[in-house]
Amino acid sequence: MAPLTGDVVSLTLKGAGGRPLAPWEPGAHIDVSLPNWLTRQYSLCGDPADRDAYRIAVRLDRLSRGGSEYIHRFLRAGRGLEVSAPRNHFPLLPAPGYLFLAGGIGITPVLPMLRAATAAGVPARLVYVGPSTDTMPFADDLRAEYGDRVRLVATREQGRPDLRALAAELDDGTLVYCCGPAPLLSAAEAVFPAGRLHAERFRPLRREFGPDTAFEVVCARSGGTVHVPEGKPMLDALAHSGRTVPAGCREGVCGSCELAVLDGEPDHRDDIGAPAGRMYPCVSRARSARLVVDL
Repeated sequence: MAPLTGDVVSLTLKGAGGRPLAPWEPGAHIDVSLPNWLTRQYSLCGDPADRDAYRIAVRLDRLSRGGSEYIHRFLRAGRGLEVSAPRNHFPLLPAPGYLFLAGGIGITPVLPMLRAATAAGVPARLVYVGPSTDTMPFADDLRAEYGDRVRLVATREQGRPDLRALAAELDDGTLVYCCGPAPLLSAAEAVFPAGRLHAERFRPLRREFGPDTAFEVVCARSGGTVHVPEGKPMLDALAHSGRTVPAGCREGVCGSCELAVLDGEPDHRDDIGAPAGRMYPCVSRARSARLVVDL
């Protein structure tokens, strides 16, 4: 574990017994199960070609719910941790060019994306935003490796970047990848075309949905039907019936509780876009009176 800034540390995770780790692609994240019984999701920011280690970076959240605080204050080198296989809800799609927009710790999934685009010879540039350069992890490394393809925006001195000007400069086909705090994502969504902007959130959007009506869940593999009452998450109703589904964020942003839907119509309330025939029961419910799931 190594400090990157005053409130960000980098962790290098190696396979037990030197075993090679599962492959991953830029944009992927892993679930880290901590010794204090919490599970948290962190973007992989190392080199996908390195099968010997995963690298993550963790900012100490002033409003920590116990994850980042444990890592910063109590985790020590050599402590064993259980991690999931990498999952990727933020993949780097093929494009003739890229604009990467990162805010604070949102730089982590962008690092391997920028590296991959550059290695492939695809035009790419990064606008990296933070209060000051000394609060921005990897800032010195980025400047050294990519030169003027990286623009560091220290908002205390320079103010916020002009996203409308960046949008006006986009070449045809250029894709925009954005990760960072909610105000940055909201500003990007207001100016960049929806079909060209790809964003990853740390926290769910606060949106209004329909009423939490009751419904039934038929568990095709284990058998039996579970009643999900009004106001109770489907995930909790399943767990109460003895059918626990592994879950990380419980906010619809990590994808760890994904279930296959065999029949019925889910009411998707996640922020990552559930694939066809899938749902995330931590937040999503049913539009139909009955769902059949592969559980």
